[in-house]
Amino acid sequence: MPIRTRFTTWRTLATAAMAALLATFLTPAATAHPAPRQSQPVYSYANAVREAVWVDTGYDGDGDGADDRVAVDIVRPREPARQGRKVPVVMDASPYYSCCGRGNESQKKTYDADGDVVGMPLHYDNYFVPRGYAFVGVDLAGTNRSDGCVDVGGRSDVQSAKAVVDWLNGRARAYTSRTGGERARATWTNGRTGMIGKSWDGTIANGVAATGVEGLETIVPIAAISSWYDYYFSQGAPLYDSGPDWLSDYVDSPDARARCGAVQQRLVDGAPRSGDLTRLWSERDYVKAAGKVKASVFLVHGMQDLNVRTQHVGPWWDALAKQGVDRKIWLSQTGHVDPFDFRRAEWVETLHRWFDHELLGYDNGIDREPVADVERHPGQWETSSSWPPRTTAPATLRPADGDRPGVGTLGLRPDRGTETFTDDPALSETDWAAHVDASTPEKAGFVTGPLTRDLRLSGASRVTVTARSSTPTAHLSAVLVDLGPDTVRDYAAEGEGISTLTHRTCWGPRTEGDSSCYLETAAKTTDVEYTVVSRGWADLGNHASRWQGRPLTPGKAYTMTLDLAATDHVVPAGHRLALIVAGTDRGLIDPPADTPTLTLDLARTSASVPFVGGTDAFARATAGTAATAAAPTPLDGVTAPPRTPHRVPKGAR
Repeated sequence: MPIRTRFTTWRTLATAAMAALLATFLTPAATAHPAPRQSQPVYSYANAVREAVWVDTGYDGDGDGADDRVAVDIVRPREPARQGRKVPVVMDASPYYSCCGRGNESQKKTYDADGDVVGMPLHYDNYFVPRGYAFVGVDLAGTNRSDGCVDVGGRSDVQSAKAVVDWLNGRARAYTSRTGGERARATWTNGRTGMIGKSWDGTIANGVAATGVEGLETIVPIAAISSWYDYYFSQGAPLYDSGPDWLSDYVDSPDARARCGAVQQRLVDGAPRSGDLTRLWSERDYVKAAGKVKASVFLVHGMQDLNVRTQHVGPWWDALAKQGVDRKIWLSQTGHVDPFDFRRAEWVETLHRWFDHELLGYDNGIDREPVADVERHPGQWETSSSWPPRTTAPATLRPADGDRPGVGTLGLRPDRGTETFTDDPALSETDWAAHVDASTPEKAGFVTGPLTRDLRLSGASRVTVTARSSTPTAHLSAVLVDLGPDTVRDYAAEGEGISTLTHRTCWGPRTEGDSSCYLETAAKTTDVEYTVVSRGWADLGNHASRWQGRPLTPGKAYTMTLDLAATDHVVPAGHRLALIVAGTDRGLIDPPADTPTLTLDLARTSASVPFVGGTDAFARATAGTAATAAAPTPLDGVTAPPRTPHRVPKGAR
């Protein structure tokens, strides 16, 4: 839906007489300067104010008897303050500024002898400070120069950034040092703040927005988490073999590790590997607090992100829609990649216009442009006025027996019968898709005939499965696959869909200690014979409750619905659409304690898939005959993702 502008428009004059009077006094010079449409780089970056303050969070996360203070590094134009003008703020709150770095080149903060920031990671300060913004880089509690402890998306993390927004709006205290008593006041800002960041940084932006804090006008979450439970589990199925305590220890500053043992233990105790929902996970679910969000949201995500999967997009996007939040979205073909590295020039220009509109109030028309940009092929983008498109509706697809075990058909008519497969933790979705037309023991595949016209999926699918397990534990995977040749971004290779080149481009002025020039990138592509469009996983023991599992009775039928990740994909004419149901998806979920054989009841198994045009579009696309697509073969260059992607420092960021 179109984004509503939230800024005051000119009021209609009370009477025609008043209008005539004003017209008499207005001179050509007075009408020659229309409202600005884009901020310009008119302020000196070299002469910018660089300073550090420590904001009192009002929270004692490390239990030392004193409120934690978080370090806030500021770069702001000097001229507006001299002119008595106040500036808005672009803020990135991160745990990565000292441990791991930000961006494709893993930049870290650097400081001068006085402790003021010299090198600020990323291009935001170089680009936006000359245009009349301040840039603020916040060290989350427990990281770099901040007090407190990292609690992985909990109160300490969120309060670290929220307190800074409060300080920028005159509601919190800050000091000129970590331990001193000299106050620092943000007299230079109007308090209007936009938060931005990738991965954990963007997650904190989501979390702060979900508090409803006044002064946070917009957030730009990139590849961000909306519910921490859904980062570690998928309906009871564990996605990683480590918990949030590992991630906390990964980013903690050395002194935080020494004082934060109690917080670490609470993370261990509150996040059992059972997959059950606990209070810890409930407190880290920002979707359920979406009703408090007042900020607009510009969301960016890679549809093949296997670190922060697009399960984090659909529920958050839909919850914001119910609240009438102004939204914009970009969906790329990449994995866990920043748009600065997959669509650089367009991204900088669009972000510039977004912040100008949301923070400076410029009527630049971005609120009247298409809401969604979707990457159809590497570097080729398509827009939609709404997302998903208004004509999107779910179609209920039914699996049916084929002429060989495990090789069935997919259509609109229900069927009877069963299909049986045995979990093989050594195989993954790529193995299943490559052999979808073969009778193999580890999966059941259901495939349409070649499509007679293009068929667009947009949004999140759901697969309802009725199955009997031979063992007390069983995991399920459901994937939708586009069977047919294509050239795609190689999301499973190093770079997750991009290649880093050797030349640099510059995005704003620079200083000796802070360059604005970054290595360019290009799409890293591969030719494939199939594309996994969307996937979802679950522990069958969670059939009665998404949040709590129970042992299965072998041989008893259980029904549960798997939520698949949101996506936007066009299956071209001549290709086929497949639904695959299997057990452990190697590299993406952990195997169960047992090795079950599962039997699907096809009459009680279905997929609800959102098509643009709904059921009619699917029926038209599957009617008649088209040229048969090439039989799928193993992917060349797209293999199973790393076992634990968040263990790889650059992949995690």
